[in-house]
Amino acid sequence: MIPRYSRPEMVAIWEPATKFRIWYEIEAHACDALADLGVIPRANADAVWKAKDVEFDVARIDEIEAVTKHDVIAFLTHLSEIIGADAARFVHQGMTSSDVLDTTLNVQLVRAADILLADMDALLAALKRRAHEHKMTVRIGRSHGIHAEPVTMGLTFARFYAEMDRNRNRLEKARWEIATGAISGAVGTFANIDPAVEAHVCAKLGLRPEPISTQVIPRDRHAMFFATLGVIASSIENVAIEVRHMQRTEVLEAEEFFSAGQKGSSAMPHKRNPVLTENLTGLARLVRMAVIPAMENVALWHERDISHSSVERAIGPDTTITLDFALARLTSVVDKLVIYPDNMLANMNKFRGLVHSQRVLLALTQAGVSREDSYKLVQRNAMKVWEQGKDFQTELLADPDVTAALSPEDIADKFDLGYHTKHVDTIFQRVFGDS
Repeated sequence: MIPRYSRPEMVAIWEPATKFRIWYEIEAHACDALADLGVIPRANADAVWKAKDVEFDVARIDEIEAVTKHDVIAFLTHLSEIIGADAARFVHQGMTSSDVLDTTLNVQLVRAADILLADMDALLAALKRRAHEHKMTVRIGRSHGIHAEPVTMGLTFARFYAEMDRNRNRLEKARWEIATGAISGAVGTFANIDPAVEAHVCAKLGLRPEPISTQVIPRDRHAMFFATLGVIASSIENVAIEVRHMQRTEVLEAEEFFSAGQKGSSAMPHKRNPVLTENLTGLARLVRMAVIPAMENVALWHERDISHSSVERAIGPDTTITLDFALARLTSVVDKLVIYPDNMLANMNKFRGLVHSQRVLLALTQAGVSREDSYKLVQRNAMKVWEQGKDFQTELLADPDVTAALSPEDIADKFDLGYHTKHVDTIFQRVFGDS
């Protein structure tokens, strides 16, 4: 991923130096296990650890690979140069390249998941804080983009919190799913290496042994992992779209923080655009772009092919780096989002009481009017508001068919905003476990 959308901690996971360090640890731990089994001399296993503080020369490995056309062999050759040919004699004993490559990829994905989980914790904290801050800040709810009935800004934040909390649970499961390793040799039969070696290496790396692999770890695990990242990205876009709507000039119920010296347009000095949430919408597309290729990687030929390899070299770093950046950016947007309660109230009153139409409808039915007739009575008065700019309550009070069923006090009661917020505490209890 380009530096513009990258953060150092996540990028470091995918650096070549990090990858080679994990390769080395796999090989060294495997030698220890082989020595414990009496397969190789203990002295040779101990000699491998001479490189534990060495910084592997990435350029030298690339130079060797240019000749060998094989990345793992290039690394093993470089390791032999460091610790000596005799010490390296039993390195990679009974193993195949996929044992190193697949186990390393899963270590990297687990580490990436840990960063993403921390990112989500920060986002959840910001959403919870803003939800409580605006728990009773009334705004109009919309369906199909049209005014519906009152909600609160706190409920909007709480809704996003609940969605992200589900996503965090999904990511925990995805992390567990991907946390396996395989040191099972060619075609996964352990013919040339004892399963105890796999168990030892996995324990050292914080992984579980893959119950059954071929020459590769099954890619349904990776498909599930990247699909989860795609769902999280879609939820990021869900929040971003709401912010973008609220910042529209005609709405202006909230807007991204606009810092001192910030410029919105090269041509129009008055502009304050929702650039961060627009960016998040685009980044979400990039993350989701990995989902289909990850799923297509599941179907591999027989016990081994490398059609998945080129895909994972790209989507592993790009997707996790992008999502890490997006989560951090969204957290900042939520933390600093400027809320305009007065504009929310003005928007709600724009159509002079129409948002209370359902309460009037229900009151008429409870007063003995059929639902069909009640609907007609309410709608004919509502259309005067839409088309002529009338006041809804005034029109209802002037309609003899309505006042025949409802008193003026009954009608006025149906325009109480508090009616719509009476169960906010109940919803907050469900979402946050508090009121």
